[in-house]
Amino acid sequence: MRENRVRKLWADGQAVINGWLHSPSTWSAEVMAHQGWDSLVVDMQHGLMGIETAIQMLQVISTTDTVPMVRVNWNTPGDTMRLLDAGAYGVICPMIETREECEAFVGACRFPPLGYRSLGPTRARVYAGEDYAEHANDTIITLAMIETKTGYDNRDQIMSVEGLDCVFVGIGDLRLHLTGEAGLSGEDATVDAALDAILASARAHGIKAGLFAADTAHAIEMLQRGYEFVTVMNDVSLMASAASATVQAVRASLG
Repeated sequence: MRENRVRKLWADGQAVINGWLHSPSTWSAEVMAHQGWDSLVVDMQHGLMGIETAIQMLQVISTTDTVPMVRVNWNTPGDTMRLLDAGAYGVICPMIETREECEAFVGACRFPPLGYRSLGPTRARVYAGEDYAEHANDTIITLAMIETKTGYDNRDQIMSVEGLDCVFVGIGDLRLHLTGEAGLSGEDATVDAALDAILASARAHGIKAGLFAADTAHAIEMLQRGYEFVTVMNDVSLMASAASATVQAVRASLG
């Protein structure tokens, strides 16, 4: 089976720099996949793509060494299994709040006896190899999102689930739940304490911790803090940021 480079990076003690796709575009996915990201997530929750487009985006990512991943729309086993069958090498599940929810998510990503995933890796077998079914349980990565106060309070129960590889902090929602304020970055003692507590719990349970960073400086800060799977912006925000900077620079030259 094809190696999962994210697992390899973690095994070598390295952090993963992850890209994110909101635009329902194979062209955007292809361009992003050639920029050196360790992995790319097709976002089925807040992105604008349907499942057919998402599958095509996984295909174009797969023409590179970038690891194809998805964030599912919700903790719905059928959707998770279908995207795994399409060749996703990692799945991020939003809004996990309890151990039971995490068990349901992880179980959908693992073949028996470790889970209840149905056997039918239609495209995954083409992408990963004919021995996919024999090695998928050790290769596919599961990431549960902690982004509510309930999830945060239950973090140790969630992280104790067998087969969970990484906890992924949804900073925007977590900040909103803990402080009533929106935003991905900015100093806040409550949020900072929560980020440290989540990281400490992840280390105690022997799993990785990741999150979504608002910009480059924020990503570097989180990597230095110890997070091992850091997403830096997304394709739409990167395009908008670069376009805005270009327009402003040219306009400023006009006096």
